[in-house]
Amino acid sequence: MSTENLSEYIARMPKADLHCHLIGTVRASTFAELARRERLELPDTPEQIYADINSLPPDPALYRGRRIPVPEGRSADEPDVSYSLFQASKWVLDVLRTPEDLTRIVYEAFEAAHRTSATRHLELSFDALPEHLRQLGYAGAVEAYAEGIRMAERDFGMTGVLLAAIDRSRTDEEALARVRTVVDHPHEYVVGIGLDNLETAGPPERFEAAYRLAGDAGLHRTAHSSEHAPVAANTITCLDTLGCDRIDHGYFVLEDDEVVARLRDEQVPFTVISTTSRRSWRPWRRASIGAMLEAGLNVIPASDDPGMFPTTLADEYRILADDLGVTRRRLRAMSLAGIDASWLPADRKAAVRTRFERELADLETELFPADLGISTG
Repeated sequence: MSTENLSEYIARMPKADLHCHLIGTVRASTFAELARRERLELPDTPEQIYADINSLPPDPALYRGRRIPVPEGRSADEPDVSYSLFQASKWVLDVLRTPEDLTRIVYEAFEAAHRTSATRHLELSFDALPEHLRQLGYAGAVEAYAEGIRMAERDFGMTGVLLAAIDRSRTDEEALARVRTVVDHPHEYVVGIGLDNLETAGPPERFEAAYRLAGDAGLHRTAHSSEHAPVAANTITCLDTLGCDRIDHGYFVLEDDEVVARLRDEQVPFTVISTTSRRSWRPWRRASIGAMLEAGLNVIPASDDPGMFPTTLADEYRILADDLGVTRRRLRAMSLAGIDASWLPADRKAAVRTRFERELADLETELFPADLGISTG
């Protein structure tokens, strides 16, 4: 198989990105423009801040003795001055002021995904409004986000939906209020919820009431799990107690063979990202994803915070191929698994999957004519 052809296949294959945080998509150039407008004082240029994002790991003692060793030292590519992903995200939030700003960043997220990764479907997670945007109201903000999706659907032929994020570092009462707001203001593009922030700050069982309310309202559910807490049990809680449809991250499920067996049997979708703002953990992430693949888990690449890491969805597929040796057949299966695990309505999902199959078949005919007649899965 031609390496060049495989690279082109990865670049052009249709993809669904199911784990992408809106604030993490904001371009450095957009941040710089809005920061100048708002006269926000920063310790460096937005471009340099983005280049120096490097979230430092927590106490390494928590992660010793894991099946895949977690690095304790610094990596060679860490900057002299590090800015955490949370700090960079806060600065970006500080310069968003108008509905037009919100529409713009959504549209730019879709445009970048389309241009860099041939992304056909994008699911964006949005946070609760900061104080300076409260005057928009939840409904006003969501409509501004939705307008960005409509523009992208028109200009790029993409589909997209929104997920309302719950900050697990806040109280369970605040989480319940957040979901109640979502339920009380239904919107065609807001189809689910997610549980974000550091897993060690909020175990999933604290949010049972919020997730039950979401489930009763017909909302889809996911959660960051087994990402920061080095246990597999949190993922079982997310599935059985919170009713999650899929899991974000999930690397520490490898700590429990029985959990892995169940997840393999049920083919629970895991949205995984090889690139992280914790630079020293990137090799560990990739080794963990490799082990998840070997265990037969339903692994689906995603981009997470592509503007800030930086990465692209295509980059994440390339890492799997180049660093982990994932075959074209498996990459193709991941592409289709992404749309299967999406939160599009059933009729639209079926139409998009048919499009994926057609585009993949056309690509394979063009780039790998010697394989015609050989099943690619």
